[in-house]
Amino acid sequence: QVQLMESGGGLVQAGGSLRLSCAASGIIISIFDMGWYRQAPGKQRELVARITSGGRTNYADSVKGRFTISTGNAKNTVYLEMHSLKPEDTAVYYCNADIKAVDGRREHWGQGTQVTVSS
Repeated sequence: QVQLMESGGGLVQAGGSLRLSCAASGIIISIFDMGWYRQAPGKQRELVARITSGGRTNYADSVKGRFTISTGNAKNTVYLEMHSLKPEDTAVYYCNADIKAVDGRREHWGQGTQVTVSS
């Protein structure tokens, strides 16, 4: 089965940096795009950044200029470089990927990694 696994979360001071990683595994035919979402307590999950297989990116307005999304050479990994972190960035960050496997094309989600930014 297809699985996504995130890593790199943790506790950081305001103004600091973190790098999140996500790797997809399983029997995969193709990955169309990958992205990062986040969810704070009591709030709806929201898009942070997304990247297509062709390298096109889009970002939430709240993170533009501070976060950068990229993929690895294997194209089954996605990274999120986060700089100038703010307390409002505190959330569980989830990896997401649009993946075609033998049973069809659908969205997949990772388990999430906690990012906490202290003031």
